[in-house]
Amino acid sequence: MGKWKTPDDLKYTESDEWIRVEGDTATIGITDYAQTQLNDIVYVELPDVGDTFDKDGVFGSIESVKAAADLHLPVGGEVVAVNDGLEDDPEVINADPYGNGWIIKIKIADASELDSLMDAAAYAKLCEERD
Repeated sequence: MGKWKTPDDLKYTESDEWIRVEGDTATIGITDYAQTQLNDIVYVELPDVGDTFDKDGVFGSIESVKAAADLHLPVGGEVVAVNDGLEDDPEVINADPYGNGWIIKIKIADASELDSLMDAAAYAKLCEERD
């Protein structure tokens, strides 16, 4: 594995989101690689609970001192929770991208969409190639 954490229990997108599936719900955030690229995160635009998005749909954005990036949904679904703590403390994503830095939770619309996502090894390889 490279210098970025890529936990084995997650799936990953090419646009640097991770997804942790628990039953028919999933927690979504940005990867360790992504937070490293963005550097000091200063703002996260969150959707509202009840919003629905298709796979790859833009559900918010994240801004750092040096860049801004759209957030893409790994699979389609309905937002069931947002991490309100990020409004006051967005830099928690830099410190703990896979834990307290989660961004939203969704109810998955179509679990078969998970099949198109990368596992940890494939995502780690992608990050190495881009670095």
